Amino acid sequence: MNLNDLHWLTAAEISAAYAARKLSPVELVKALLARIEKLEPQLHAFIKLDAEGVLTAAREAEREIRAGNCRGPLHGVPVGIKDIIDIAGDVTTCHSKIFLKNVAKADAEVISRLRGAGAIPFGKLSLHEFAIGGPSFDLPFPPARNPWNVNHHPGGSSSGSGTALAAGLLPVALGTDTGGSIRNPAGTCGVVGLKPTYGLVSRRGVFPLAFTLDHIGPMARSVEDAALSLDVLAGHDARDPGSNAVSSRGYGVDLERGARGLRVGFVRHFHEKDIPAHPEVTVALDAAAKVLKREGASVIDVKLPSLLDLGGVQRIFMLAESWTVHAQWLRERPGDYAEMTRRKLMGGAFLSAGDYVHAQQRRLQLTDAVNHVFRDVDILLCANSLDPACRIDDEAEVARTYPRQARAPFNLTGHPALAMMCGLSKAGLPIAVQFVGRMHDEATVLRAAAAYERATDWHTMRAPVEKQAAAGKRR
Repeated sequence: MNLNDLHWLTAAEISAAYAARKLSPVELVKALLARIEKLEPQLHAFIKLDAEGVLTAAREAEREIRAGNCRGPLHGVPVGIKDIIDIAGDVTTCHSKIFLKNVAKADAEVISRLRGAGAIPFGKLSLHEFAIGGPSFDLPFPPARNPWNVNHHPGGSSSGSGTALAAGLLPVALGTDTGGSIRNPAGTCGVVGLKPTYGLVSRRGVFPLAFTLDHIGPMARSVEDAALSLDVLAGHDARDPGSNAVSSRGYGVDLERGARGLRVGFVRHFHEKDIPAHPEVTVALDAAAKVLKREGASVIDVKLPSLLDLGGVQRIFMLAESWTVHAQWLRERPGDYAEMTRRKLMGGAFLSAGDYVHAQQRRLQLTDAVNHVFRDVDILLCANSLDPACRIDDEAEVARTYPRQARAPFNLTGHPALAMMCGLSKAGLPIAVQFVGRMHDEATVLRAAAAYERATDWHTMRAPVEKQAAAGKRR
C-alpha cells in the first residue's frame, strides 16, 4: 500500500487491509503519528497524545490479528476521544482550567466497548470548554482550527474530532451532542457525524452538559464507518439512568439498499421561513433533495413545529440543566472559566422551576408532532448549519451564526440525526445536510446517507490542509 496515503483510509478499508496482510496496525499508527506531528501545530486538534502508549496498543492489536484473533472491523483501528470522555488514569480536562487535575478512575462505558472491540483509543481531542464555551482563546489549550481554512471555525463542541478527521489525522472519533455538537463540526469540516437516538449509547463516564439532551456518537469520513462504530458503541447500560434497553448491532444492514422506495420529508420551512439560510446553503439543500429523488426516493415537503419553537424549548433545558452541573464552580471559581463559557452558563441561573416544567410539557407536544410526521415519511431532510463557517477570531460573527442551525430540535425530541457534506461554499468551506429518522431507526438514517454518499462526490474531497501547513511555516 502507498504509505503516503494511509491517513485517508476509512476504518472499513483499514480492516480489510489488515485481513489481507497488506497493512499492520503499527504501520498505520506510525503514519498517523508522523502526520499529526506535521499538521498539529496549525490545527490544535489534540489536547493530549501519548505516542508510546498508542504504539504499544498497536503492537498488541497486531499480535492478536496475526494470531487470527480479530475482534471485529474496529480491531486495531485508531479512534480519537473527545476530552470530555473518561479514559482510566488519564486527565479528562473538558478543555478547562477547572479540570486540569481531573484524573479518571475508570473508563467510560464507550471506551470499554471500544477496547472490547480491539479499537485503539488515540489521544484526547480538543472541544469547546465543557462542551459549551467556544471557540475561546482564554483557556489552557488553544481552540481547534478548520482544516479547510485554518482561519475559520471548525464547529463545536466536538471541534477536535471534526478537525482530526477532516485533516486525515484519524479515521474515526467520538463526539458528544447536546445541541448539535457532533453534527456541527461534522458538517463544518466535511465529514460524517451521527447523533443516535437518545439513550442508545451509554453516557456513563462522560462529563454531562445537560442530562436530558446529552448524546454520544461516532464521527468518521464515511457512512459505513459511522455504522460500524455504532455497532460497537450502542447497547443498554444499567448504570446509565437514561439508557434504553433495546437490541443493537447491524446498523449498516441497509447501506447497500439505495434510496429507491424511501419516502423523504423535506423540512424546507426550517431554512426558508423560520430562520432564512445563507443562499449557498439553500442551493445545496435543494440539490441534495434532487439527488435523492433521482436515486428513486419520493421527496415531499413536510411541516414540523417552528425551528424557533423547537430551539427555544431545547435552550431552556440546556441552560437549566447545565447551570445545575456548574452552579457551585461558577460561584466559587468564576474566573477559571473562559469568559464565553461563563456568560453562556449564567443564563441558567435566571430560570425558574416553572420555566422548566412548562418546557417539559411543551417538549412532549413537540416530540409528538415530529413523531406524527413520521407516519407519512421514512426520513427527514433538513438543514444543518444555516451558514458556512465564519472566521474563528470574529467573535461577533461566531455569536451571530452559532445559533443559526437546525440541529437542536432533535436533541430535544431524541430522534437520530446524521450530518454530512452536501456542498462547498464559494469560499471553499463545507456545507452540510441533515438526515433524521424515527426513534431507534438508525438503519434507515444510515441507508439514506449511504445512498446520497454513493450518488455524489463530496466524500472524496479533501481539505487542503497540507498547503495551509506549508503556508503557515512560511509565515
